[in-house]
This record gives sequence, C-alpha cells and structure tokens, in this order.
Amino acid sequence: MVRNKRDYHLILEPSQAGGKQKDKWFASIIRQKDSVGFYFMPGDVKKRLSPELLKHLDGKSCFHFKTLTPAMKKHVEAALKVGLETYREKKWL
Repeated sequence: MVRNKRDYHLILEPSQAGGKQKDKWFASIIRQKDSVGFYFMPGDVKKRLSPELLKHLDGKSCFHFKTLTPAMKKHVEAALKVGLETYREKKWL
C-alpha cells in the first residue's frame, strides 16, 4: 500500500487453517523530516536481529536511519527475511 509519496507499507493477507485472518501489517518505510523510519517487528524477532540494526531501534518497532549504507541495507533485508520466516512458522502465510 502506498498512501502518499512518503509512505510505503507492506501488508500481508495471511491465512490460517479454518479460514482467513484479518490482514497483518508487516513493515513500513516512511520518509520523515530528517531521517527515514523503518517500522518492523513481526512477532518476537528482536533477538534474531543484528546488533548493528538494533543500534537504530527507537522504541519497540521503529528503526531510524539518517543514511542507509550498503551494509545496513543487508541488515534490513536480513530482518525482513527473519520476519517472513516467523510468519511462515506461525502459518500466517
């Protein structure tokens, strides 16, 4: 879902045995005044995220970046993979 030129949201339509659940938010990227916010924390995955990524954690589920280096981009991609695995383990996908 794209709400405007500043926000991008990934919302999944998970299913469980016996029928569909409501859509589940997975991740968002929002351009803010002086940084980019990456909102992500499906389930209890914090312990599986890299320490380098966790340095940017602000609150429970928001990561703020002033610049996104190639190395940090790899940490974000790895976090998305962990989240996807978590959703699959819970049979939400």
